[in-house]
Order: sequence, then structure tokens, then C-alpha cells
Amino acid sequence: MDLAFSFRSDTPLPLHRQLYEQIRAAILAGHLRPQQRLPSSRALAQSLRISRSTVSLSYDQLLSEGYLQTAVGSGTFVCAQLPDLQLQAIAIPQTSARSMTLGSQIEPTLEPTLEPTTVSLSDYGQRLAAQPPWQPEPSAEIHFRYGRSDMERFPLALWRKLLTRQMQANLDWMDYTDDTLGYLPLREAIAQYLCRARALSCTPDQVLITHGTQQAIQLITQLFLNPGDTIAMENPGYASSRKIFQSRGVNVFPIPVDFDGIQVEMLTHPTLSSIRLVCVTPSHQFPTGALLSLPRRLQLLAWARHQGALIVEDDYDSEYRYSSRPIPALQGLEPQSPVIYTGTFAKMLFPGLRIGYVVLPKIQVATGQGHPLNQTLIEIFGQARWSSDRHSSRLDQAVLADFIREGHLDRHIRRMRLCYAGRQRALLTALQEHLGDRVRIFGEAAGLHIMIQLFFQLDADNILACARAAGIGLVDARPHYQTDLPEAPAFILGYAELEEGEIIQGIQRLAIALRNRESTTNRSLTDR
Repeated sequence: MDLAFSFRSDTPLPLHRQLYEQIRAAILAGHLRPQQRLPSSRALAQSLRISRSTVSLSYDQLLSEGYLQTAVGSGTFVCAQLPDLQLQAIAIPQTSARSMTLGSQIEPTLEPTLEPTTVSLSDYGQRLAAQPPWQPEPSAEIHFRYGRSDMERFPLALWRKLLTRQMQANLDWMDYTDDTLGYLPLREAIAQYLCRARALSCTPDQVLITHGTQQAIQLITQLFLNPGDTIAMENPGYASSRKIFQSRGVNVFPIPVDFDGIQVEMLTHPTLSSIRLVCVTPSHQFPTGALLSLPRRLQLLAWARHQGALIVEDDYDSEYRYSSRPIPALQGLEPQSPVIYTGTFAKMLFPGLRIGYVVLPKIQVATGQGHPLNQTLIEIFGQARWSSDRHSSRLDQAVLADFIREGHLDRHIRRMRLCYAGRQRALLTALQEHLGDRVRIFGEAAGLHIMIQLFFQLDADNILACARAAGIGLVDARPHYQTDLPEAPAFILGYAELEEGEIIQGIQRLAIALRNRESTTNRSLTDR
């Protein structure tokens, strides 16, 4: 065990006294715990570059005062129980370092109170501090939270086998990587998968590995947007992405969403001529689940070309479709389209696998004054990622590449699609059976969640409280609305990690609790 102590040359205290006081203070502050073993006098002397006799003098004084104890053949330890004087001294933050004889009694004294240091945050830091801090969802017996897969059905034994194989192959996974875009075999596997399953038009050199969609949005914001720039986002839309843009001082203009997705015609309004970028979820709009229609997709691409703007396509869970054929990604509709496509394996596999990707367009890059640069957009993204955190885990990337290349990803998606389809059917049936015309359902065609509106004589906060009291966890949709809240309280219901029986029971309990609360509220109003 290493102990870090510092010694002052501007004090009359000898070294052994300074060491004694610092060890004593560490014991009283709890940094050295009762019965914790200390280094031997020889080892500590070598570590601190002082003489062994200095350490021995300090240890002897601490032993005599009951701070330390020795065990023959085992070493020196902090005492399990400290004397009464020391127990009283624990509340004292620090003792004065004054000169005293070796055997004198130590009287703890308080140091002068120092004013806490104050530092100023940057504009970015202040904007970040102004945002509400992230809070985990409160626990519930049955929680309809979204964003998680059924991890118990993940082929863990297979993943462990692939992991072991990669670890034993060589030690490259322990080293840094020279590839700023990410592990090449993984980028090749992702490009092949996306071209086949999502109809993208891309090559491995357009794929950049990230830690997920959040990092992709961070990189996009850093490279394309300045404070004061304006972008457009769906309303409602993914709140986490909106917060990233706003924390960077970017103005986020909300564009309404209907059953055909984002209302593209709103982007053509003269007041929005300065928009640099639009962020969309066309294959499964978050959180409403709307599918962006083909005419609007083509209209959006035409607008971006005319505007000289970028489209960020967040394709977060479109692998799971239940009532229609797979919808090709927006990126693949036109060659050389100004679309940055982002995806993640958090929904397909498990959230702890912090691997996502960005597919970058092959378009020209220029300075703010319009001067072309020699570097490509892909190279600049690679530099930005490299300066941020170098690379994702090389081992995880290698295992994931094998998982995709050997066909395990396709098999896992097919298996889980059947599972999730059954759970969604159970959820939709339960909602209709127990809530009837009191519920409106959105987005049941795909994904791992739906959005609902509840028509009770209760506001959203009352409904959330009522659900919590019944042991049911609901996710409020209000944070995802920048403006124009829905006409009735809206909630996001995830179902991927719940068994069908839990889903049915949860909706039944929720319906009973809501009707009871509404009845009680109405009686109270009548009594008045």
C-alpha cells in the first residue's frame, strides 16, 4: 500500500514529527481505517525517500499513544479501537503542526477557517448547470421504462465464447489503436449489415465508431455548430439530444410532428432560412412512433440540398418492425445525400455495450468563409473523436465484429423480434381491454416502446403519483415536448424487458388505480 505524505522545509518540526502528525491525521479522518495494515518501516522509508529510523520513530510514537498496534510476523496495523481522546478528536478537521517534544501530550487545535475557493464556469458550463440534472427513474414493481432490451435473453454464453477467443488470439486488444475511425473489421461488418438490412449506401471508410448516439451528437455539434446557430428538431423529440444542442448555445427550433412524421413544409418558412441542421428520427419517430412518409422524405432531402444544410438521421431501433416491411433508411434514398446517419447497439444487444456508429456523407468541407479544405469530413470527424477519447474498447469492438460477421446478430434480431412482437400484442390488448376509450395509442408499428395519452379527469402529475402508489412505473412524455404539450397527459411505455404476464398485470392495476383516483377526486369535488 502506498501512502502519500509531504514534508515541509519551512517548519521547525523534524521529519519524524511531521510524518507522525500526518499519519495520525489520516487515522482520525478515516483515510486509514481500523485494522488496516500499514507498510513496513523499510517499505515506507523507501517510498518516501527518507531514512528508516525516521519512520521507526514515528511508528513508535503512534504505537505508544494507541493509534497503531503490531502483530508478530504480520506487521503494523491501525488499532481497532481508538482511545477516548482520539475519538473526541475525530470531529476536529486538522491539528496544528507546531513544535513539541516527542513525549508531550498533543492538544488538538483548530486551524483558521479558510474561505472556500470560487471558480467561474465557462458559458458552456453555465448552460449545462442551468439544465435540470439527470435523475434515474424511480423504482417500481412493474416499470414500463423504455430504452432497455431483454438482457436475460441475450446469448451470453456465445458472447463469452467470442470474448475468450479474442482475448487468447493476441494482446492487441490491450493496446492503443492507430485507427481514428475505429476497429476496421467492425466498420466493415457494420457497413455490410447496414447496406443489407437498412438499404444504406456506404463503405467502411464512411463509418466512425462512437460510444453511442450521445457522443455522435456531441461530435456533430462541435464540428458544425457555433453558439447562436439555429437548428430544427422534431417536437416532440428526443430530449437528451436537444439538451446537448442547447448546452452548446445552439437555438433549437421545434417542428411539429403528425402521423406522417415531421412537417417538412414548416422548414421552408422564411424565418428559418438560417437553419444549419435538422435532427430527425424518420423510421420510428421518438416518442410518437410515427413513420416519415416517402413524399416527406424526398421533400426533406430536397430542402437540405437547397438550404445547404445537414440532416442527422437517428435510427435507434428500426430493426424491430411488426406490422410492415422494413423501411429503408433516409440516407440510402439518394447518393451523395447530406445525411449523417447515427445508430447504436444498445437496443439490439444491451445498453452496457457502449458502441454506436456514425455513417458520414462524402461531401465537401469548407471553412466558415467558404474556403474548401483538403481534409474530408470523415477525416475531421476522426480527429475530433481521437482528441475526445481515442477509441472505444478494442476488445468489445473485436467481439462485436465477430458477432455480426458470423450471423449471430441477424439471428438474435429475428428471435427477439418475435419475442417483442408478443409483448407488444399483450400490451395493446391489455390497454384496449382495461382502458378502452380512455387511452389513445401511438407508434405500435415498430420499436420497443409506444406512446399513449390517457383521458381521465387527472393531470399528468396525479396520474404518475397514482401509478407509483399502485407499484407501476410510467415515463412522462412532457420532457420531450419543447412546446405545445399534448391535449391529454402522454406517457411512454416500454415493454421490452417485461414478460407478457407482467405487462397485463401492470395495465390492469394501472386502470383500477386511475378509476379509483378519479372517482375519489370527483366525490371530493361534489362534497364541496
